[in-house]
Amino acid sequence: MLDPRSVTVTIYGHEYTLKGEAEPEYVEKVAEFVDRKMREIAEGSTLVSTTKVAILAAINIADELLRERRKRQEALAMLDDRTGQIAALLEKEMEKL
Repeated sequence: MLDPRSVTVTIYGHEYTLKGEAEPEYVEKVAEFVDRKMREIAEGSTLVSTTKVAILAAINIADELLRERRKRQEALAMLDDRTGQIAALLEKEMEKL
């Protein structure tokens, strides 16, 4: 197991030191994504509370995640269905030989 690394990031004007096994570049990208979401939420509303902005950003990010998961599941189901169809066609053709 890798030793945890510390990475200091800035999210919505606040510095956070995060520890984990992920590459620092990845952690910075994640932090930039969260920062960008929080700023988008703040620009489109009259909220002044950092906590409320963070909660709305988290809900927004969770919504995106769940939509992408659903798309992935639908794509996997379609792939599974098509794989079954191809296998059935191949089986049918093999019987002709």
